[in-house]
Amino acid sequence: MKSTYLNTVWARLLATILLLVWLATGLIFYSCEKKEDSKIGLGAQHTLTENMPFVVVLGIAQDAGYPQAGCKKDCCKEVWDRPDKRRLVSCIAIVDPKESMAWMIDATPDFRDQLQRLENVLPSRAIKLAGIFLTHAHIGHYTGLVHLGREVMGSKETPVYAMPRMRSFLEDNGPWSQLVGLKNIAIRNLAADSTVILNGRVKITPMPVPHRDEFSETVGFKIEGPQKSLLFIPDIDKWRLWEKDVIKEVRQTDYSLLDGSFYQNGEIPGRDMSEIPHPFIMESMEIFKALSTTQKTKIHFIHFNHTNPVLLENSGARKNVMGSGFGICEEGEVFVL
Repeated sequence: MKSTYLNTVWARLLATILLLVWLATGLIFYSCEKKEDSKIGLGAQHTLTENMPFVVVLGIAQDAGYPQAGCKKDCCKEVWDRPDKRRLVSCIAIVDPKESMAWMIDATPDFRDQLQRLENVLPSRAIKLAGIFLTHAHIGHYTGLVHLGREVMGSKETPVYAMPRMRSFLEDNGPWSQLVGLKNIAIRNLAADSTVILNGRVKITPMPVPHRDEFSETVGFKIEGPQKSLLFIPDIDKWRLWEKDVIKEVRQTDYSLLDGSFYQNGEIPGRDMSEIPHPFIMESMEIFKALSTTQKTKIHFIHFNHTNPVLLENSGARKNVMGSGFGICEEGEVFVL
């Protein structure tokens, strides 16, 4: 009886050990699988980013950030007391770890924090800002340039890439003209659909889009790396007004980070939303509904207004977007090029 009991105990112990080994092996395999994903958290280790260029998301909110100044409504009320729920203004950056260089797309009101994150995006090395590409002259996309001036960084000829009207706006209006005069920035010309070679591994092309162009034209950008490409359009009036076919553009790129300012019409009570004619996420999903599951997973919405319910973790809107096969950009996401 004693021998039988001991055999039973040893058998159970052996089975437990084998189970633990199996679970550990599975976890290791799962971890390796996750490392091959194209999106990781900001600053996280990743086997590909040590050598491959990538785009990192530095902010996801509309021009005024989240929460928005002066907003005491339910959409922002809780966030004022929860710094972990706050979100920076929409911004991405191209990073080439091999050259330890990066290029920001737009200079937002949150430039200070975003530059800090960018410079430390890889734990193994410091990243230098090599230039800034501007989409247009709305406050969330260029006002961060003030940090390059004499009162703050006093930078020396930081390259700022701008379309013709955007360039004129900076040169002819203060305080931006002072940045030019003191050579804090060096404006580099952009031309519609004309590719800029950043280095031997990465290139970028401005693509004009229809938008409220009070002070400058508006562009999105197509970014191309050694293996993959990314389309970035944070602001546009309506997809049907664009001279290009957005479905075709999505199919021709590996990732598309697109204007998701508002989830649906009527989101701002008492405001005529035709005055701010962004494509509602619901509209965009309808346009993209015929795409295959693989094509839909390329699309990630960004540039969310503080009223947009997709900012809320457990909202029905967020679940609907993700359940329909689309992505919602998060700060720190990385898209390997």
